[in-house]
Amino acid sequence: MSGKSKRQLQFARQLQKDLGDIFQKEFKGAFGPGLITLTDVEISPDLAIAKIYLSFLGVNDSNRTMEVIEQKSPQIRGVLGRKIGKQVRIIPELLFFQDTSAEEGARMDKLIASLDIPPATSDEDE
Repeated sequence: MSGKSKRQLQFARQLQKDLGDIFQKEFKGAFGPGLITLTDVEISPDLAIAKIYLSFLGVNDSNRTMEVIEQKSPQIRGVLGRKIGKQVRIIPELLFFQDTSAEEGARMDKLIASLDIPPATSDEDE
């Protein structure tokens, strides 16, 4: 068990869906070229803070894109508030993080592929 309540998990899934729609529709192109994917959403037990993990594809400068997203965080939260405001008591504070697991995986694959590993020798001939 992950330690998260059913309510937290449901709210996190709903936030991920709603924020995905917001990024695709309301803020399409606002962060430059490329695709932004919400890979995960973690919500605090009191539902007041949401950690949103983002992955980028075709983005030239992911650090700059993160800066722009953080600058636009109040507007993103405002759109989210209009979308879910009638269903929840408080609109969570949005904290954005870059999910680098895909890039890290690709880097590890490349590193492993570049290793020069000699073939195994047979000790049975001796």
